Amino acid sequence: MRYLPGQPQQLPGNRTSLADHQARHFRFNVKQGVATLTLDRPERKNPLTFDSYAELRELFRALAYADDVKTVVIAGAGDNFCSGGDVHDIIGPLTRLDMPGMLAFTRMTGDVVKAMRACPQPIVAAIDGICAGAGALLALASDIRFGTARSKTAFLFARVGLAGCDMGACALLPRVIGQGRASELLYTGRSMSGEEAERWGFYNRLCAPETMLADAQAFAADLAQGPTFAHGMTKKMLQQEWNMGVDEAIEAEAQAQAICMATNDFHRAYHAFVAKQKPVFEGD
Repeated sequence: MRYLPGQPQQLPGNRTSLADHQARHFRFNVKQGVATLTLDRPERKNPLTFDSYAELRELFRALAYADDVKTVVIAGAGDNFCSGGDVHDIIGPLTRLDMPGMLAFTRMTGDVVKAMRACPQPIVAAIDGICAGAGALLALASDIRFGTARSKTAFLFARVGLAGCDMGACALLPRVIGQGRASELLYTGRSMSGEEAERWGFYNRLCAPETMLADAQAFAADLAQGPTFAHGMTKKMLQQEWNMGVDEAIEAEAQAQAICMATNDFHRAYHAFVAKQKPVFEGD
């Protein structure tokens, strides 16, 4: 739980490059602005450990300063997304921790979701097979979710004697699929099928298993070609406006949009429109 991440390359103005970042507990690569993060323990259905939680938290925090990453795809190796916390590496040790130790752990896992929601890059989850427990929260904390018909998503905390209120599930899930449906999943811990997940709005689309990752990466690449500063502003407003009234939200959006109107991308779009050309955005 005391993971010390490798330092990303420091750039002027407190910016960093993650193109050459060497992850320790999952695979991570950056290609043309799209970072692909792959949970890579397929023989165990890609469970999380204390160290992988901590590394995920630090990586998503670092993404806030990464100029070379415009969008993120998170996926699992093999035929599964993520089976949640590792039974032997996490669940067993948790039963032997005192209350301060347990609280430190649950706060750390919640910090992963906070970091995912705070990083400016849109996150696309590519979900196949098992997506359970903390894995379901990684999917839920993403901005866009692609799934397969054969996938099974379960917020299974109740099945191990825990509350469904884990890592922000009670705040995030009702906003995605509605209060009643979220209540059913969190109380029962049952699996949500791929077709059900798409019908309920948890998935943005269903893909064939053999093309799902490529589909998610292509979608992320399209976003990476867009006005990425503005995308970051959209993500920030989607997050902040949950706690605002309508009048406050309209004022916040007025300020956010005025900031975006000062960007070079806004001027590029105007000049491209006048010239009847497609704008080429650069994210500044």
